[in-house]
Formats: sequence, structure tokens, C-alpha cells
Amino acid sequence: MAKVIFTAPRIKAFSCPANKQQAFLWDRDSPGLGLRTTPAGKPSFVFQGRYQGKTLRITIGSPAAWTIPDARAKARELQRLIDEGIDPREQKRERLAEAEAAKAQREAEAVTFGQAWEQYTSDRWSKWGEHHRRDHEKQVREAGTDRHGKPTPAGPLNHFVAMRLVDLTPELVEVWADREGRDRPTQARLGLRLLSAFLNWCAKRPEYKALMPENPAHAGEARERLGKPQAKRDAIRKGQLPAFFDATNKMQNLTMAVYFQALLLTGARPGELLALKWGDIDTRWHSITLRDKDESKGGEDGTRDIPLTPYVWHLLNSLPRRNQWVFSSSVTDGAISAPRRQLANAMRMANLEVTAHGLRRSFASLSEWMDPPLPAGLVAQIQGHKPSATAEKHYKVRELDLLALHHRRFEAWILEQAGIDFDADQQAGGLRVVAGRRRKHG
Repeated sequence: MAKVIFTAPRIKAFSCPANKQQAFLWDRDSPGLGLRTTPAGKPSFVFQGRYQGKTLRITIGSPAAWTIPDARAKARELQRLIDEGIDPREQKRERLAEAEAAKAQREAEAVTFGQAWEQYTSDRWSKWGEHHRRDHEKQVREAGTDRHGKPTPAGPLNHFVAMRLVDLTPELVEVWADREGRDRPTQARLGLRLLSAFLNWCAKRPEYKALMPENPAHAGEARERLGKPQAKRDAIRKGQLPAFFDATNKMQNLTMAVYFQALLLTGARPGELLALKWGDIDTRWHSITLRDKDESKGGEDGTRDIPLTPYVWHLLNSLPRRNQWVFSSSVTDGAISAPRRQLANAMRMANLEVTAHGLRRSFASLSEWMDPPLPAGLVAQIQGHKPSATAEKHYKVRELDLLALHHRRFEAWILEQAGIDFDADQQAGGLRVVAGRRRKHG
């Protein structure tokens, strides 16, 4: 190879003949240092040497960025690596990988809790039920106002939204738990559970797992500060059935009145009934298909079928059919929102205290008053509880007709205790005789 002393004019004047793909100029004062150029006129300093008996060539950089002395120093450095038995190409790859990892680390550390939360909910959204989705939305929502103009507080986990994910520590979670536990412990306990699941997801993601060697939400101190949830005991007692039906029958909003009575008579979860669509009701086979909490709780493919009993169908058929939702809203195109305040107001007038979930609890409690009582496994199957015994899990398969036989008997007993005279053969949605009074649906 012909060699010359590299100078700025020689480098600038060097060009590649048009009939060649590339051309080289080699430096006499620095072994292995060359200048490579192409017909496009893009020169670059290169180093060429022999490693383990084979020729290797490494690009150093453009003469616009590298001076001749710097290029010579780099060529000597690369030759030293070869002399030490190190492949310069491998070292370069390692450096690039380290630089890329450092860049990824910086980018990951810049991610906020809110950005990672959005990615998490997007990833898991299709696997969650509607109620679980709403829980995640409420936990991080900003403070604002509801549709009635009343102020709504920010969700418990909104406190972390603007924070960098890498800055989340057990100590910060403990301080959060201490504050939230004083004002809204129930929502804070839910928030801590959702936070823990979210951080477990982050720990499995390659871009986040290095940020948290431990789950900050697993701190025992945070759970202690939030306390243990108290078992709910609210339920309608047998002697309170007349007052319950009388109070709900006096409600101005028929849809909500039917919703509350249907909760008691079906034992369904409040969210399951709110999600009920007209297409889920089969009047031919007298069944209702509910979106179950999840398939491990008693349903298959996230749904379960329960009997459509006569009085429940009488109630449902009296509702206006505004859209696909059975419990449709007169304000929006969707279903009504969970009417907790309306139930509390109605029950206060009747001197009763019961929540929507308490009505579901009442279904199971009242079933034991019957003579004979409803089989516990049958009640659990209607309510969508996970079977609790080996026989229930593996040997008893109750058909819908068998469920309906007992469920109708239970419904008739409830109506009898409430003083409601109902003819199961009368036309659904017509006149309803309630404790001697007639009230027309519509």
C-alpha cells in the first residue's frame, strides 16, 4: 500500500475515481491509519489491522470531526488493544450497548407514575371487567365536579400521578397511607391493592424492573396504617321486608326502585345488574345472563346464568326501553350510575340502613329462613360465589331448571313476607298490587 504523510490539504484533495466503489489513502506516520472515500465524496478515517490472523477494519470518524493528531492517537489505541489480545470491534459493541443501556435507564427514570399507569391499564384493559376498570379510573382521577356540579375529590392514587416512578419508595407509600387512612380508609385500602398489582406488573417489564428492586406497596407499615376492613353486616331482616318494599315503591325514579328490588330478589352483585342488557334476558328459557366478577367465581367465560323469576321479570318488563341497557339512564345514552345516595335516602325514610351490597347479602341471609332452607350450594351458584367444598366443585352440577325451582319458591316467600299479593300468571308490566295498593308501572 502506498503511504503518504497525512496533511489537511492532502486529505481535502483526496477523492475516489468514478469507476471504483471506494478508495484508500494510508498514513505513513501512523501504521494502520487510513482515509476511506467513495464516489459520493464522504471521507472517513479508518483503522486497519490484523487480529488472530484476519484483517479487520474499523471506522474512526469523519475528518470534519477528527483532527489528524486525534485520528493517529485513536489508531495507536486500537493497535494496542490488538496487541493485548482484545478485539476492538467487540469493545466498541460493548461500549455502544452500555451507552444504549444508559440511555434506556435515563428514559425509564424519567417516566412518571401516571405514564406507566396509563401503559399498565392499556395492557390489562381487555382482561378486566367494567367494575374493575372503573376502580382504576377513579383511583387516579383529578379533582373536579360531578354531573350535578358538586365537587369531587381527586382519587387516592392521584397523589402519585405526576411523580417519577423511580422516586416511589416504601416511605412515601406509608406517608400516603397515613393521610388517606384518616379520611377514606376503604378507598385507600383498595388503592393500595391496585397499586401493589401495578408495581408487580412494572417489576416484570424490562424497561421498569431495574427501577424497583422491591415493591414499595408491600410495606407492612402502609397496610397497618390503613387498618383492616370491618366486615359489613348490613342486610334486610325478615321483619323489615314490608318497609323495604314500601320505601322503594315510593321512589320517584322507577328505574332505581326496580334496580334495588331486583338486587334483593336475585342476589346479584350491584355492578352485574347495572351492566345488564336487554339481550341478556331470555324469556323463552326464563334466564338472565350476568357478567360475572370472573370465571373463577362461579361462571364460565366471565358469565353465569341465573333464573328469570316471575316477579323479577314483572319488574324488569315495566322499565322503559331507551337503549340496550335494562337500567337505562334518562340523562345519558348509557346505564344509570351506582345510585348509592338514592338508596340511602329511601332507606332513611324507612328507618333502615342497608347498602346495595347489603341487598345482595340479604338474599343469602333470608334464604335460611325458609322451611326447608335453600341449599347453601344453590344460593352460592345463583350469587356467583366460588364453590367451597369438594362435592360442590366436582360432583354437583345444577341445571337452570333446578335453580329456578328453588329460586321461584324463594321469591314467593319474600313477596309473602313483604305483604305483596302477586299473581305469577298476570301480565308482566301491568298493575302491581302492593300491600293493598295499586301502583301502575310506566
